[in-house]
Amino acid sequence: MMSGARFRRFAPLVALTVALVLPATAGAEAPDSGVPDDAQAPVSQEFRTDTPTLGEIFNGFTVGALRSGEFASEEEIFTALTADDPFYDEPVLTGVERPGDLLKSKKVDVLFTGYKPGQLDAYKIMYVTTGIDGSTPVVSTGIMMIPIDGTPASEKKVISYQEANDSVGGYCHPSSHWTGGDPLDGASWSALGPLALMFGKGYAVVISDVGNNGDRDPHGVFAGKFAGHAQLDAVRAAFQLQDSELNPDAEIALFGIAGGGVGSAFAAESAQSYAPELDIVSTVLEGMVIKPRTFMETTDSSVGAGFGFATLLGLEPWYPEMKLNDKLNPVGRAIADVYRDECQMPAYFTLPFVPLASLFEPGIDPITEPSFQRAYDDNVLGHGAPASKVLITSCAKDDSPMSLVPAADARELADTYRSGGTDVSYQPTDCSMDRAFTDPYGWGTDLFGMQAIDWIAHNFDN
Repeated sequence: MMSGARFRRFAPLVALTVALVLPATAGAEAPDSGVPDDAQAPVSQEFRTDTPTLGEIFNGFTVGALRSGEFASEEEIFTALTADDPFYDEPVLTGVERPGDLLKSKKVDVLFTGYKPGQLDAYKIMYVTTGIDGSTPVVSTGIMMIPIDGTPASEKKVISYQEANDSVGGYCHPSSHWTGGDPLDGASWSALGPLALMFGKGYAVVISDVGNNGDRDPHGVFAGKFAGHAQLDAVRAAFQLQDSELNPDAEIALFGIAGGGVGSAFAAESAQSYAPELDIVSTVLEGMVIKPRTFMETTDSSVGAGFGFATLLGLEPWYPEMKLNDKLNPVGRAIADVYRDECQMPAYFTLPFVPLASLFEPGIDPITEPSFQRAYDDNVLGHGAPASKVLITSCAKDDSPMSLVPAADARELADTYRSGGTDVSYQPTDCSMDRAFTDPYGWGTDLFGMQAIDWIAHNFDN
């Protein structure tokens, strides 16, 4: 019989196994994808993605990191949850800083749901990035994590990861997620599998907060150009941290999903002009909003109406002409005040099937409102062609509650990138409810982008 102490040590492993597998049978053969014929576009290379096995996720590094870890003390857990880390106090910029300049760093323990896995070096970073104009200096924070696996950090490849994090409030972002704050956020839970696979392959991972995590003002996380700059500058800053020993010439992959997919797409589109010194080999995009106006139409009155409303709040900081409070009715303003100060979980799930116009003054339609159009147009993907290889793996059909982005938009983006000369692999995910019930393991792992990590590895090696 397992002792109490031993059970506590393996509890995170058990919990993660249940989250990934229940009620699937590990290693079960996935059913037919159900991908439409027109979605089966020829890919630009022979390598095809495949759902990772449970053994690949619980690789030697993952199991070793869990076995060598320990539970945090009550004081450590409480401190992490109080959200008042002075690290986030911003220094006054002098005007001579350049995008990507590292302002400060702090070595931290990775802490998730009360457990500190071993074999990871981690640092919070604060750095300079730019706004949507590419020139206005802005302070952002982030976190970098480096697996300790016998390979020197100077020889590691780097993944710049933007999570499915759409939170507008402060202390709701990745440097909180991985140091014990905001432990229930779906963005962090959805990143567990991808991170396990990335660390298992020995990659260093840099994750931007897309703004200063500790800033209590609403975050402009939905402004794609800002998110893209923040992602690229996070890597620049990570290379400046001497303690990390990362090689500035290291090969880099961009990985973005949902809200993070927007930033990664803009990062890929702008990398040649904005950060040409970075050796970006490949980019993975999944579930990202490609046309904001279309996304607003899709989410209106749907299960994701709260995410549509949050999109407006996450655009306004960079598009002040929107003046949302002047257009919202009292109910809409009350909800907006809550959303602006909260994390996406559970706040954004509080408006299922609500018509968005019902939150505005009579006669104002948030989809056609003139003062919103610049924000919508400015955040359409496809204005530039990435130089890196690109994998687009969004939902193949509009056949599940997860399909808030029209599948046709993803196919169109793939064609747009190809016409600009980008090497694109379009390998859509079967998000259907049929697969969710018959193969929940494959449905969940692919939905979180885990099948794409081998594609990243293939392109690093070739």
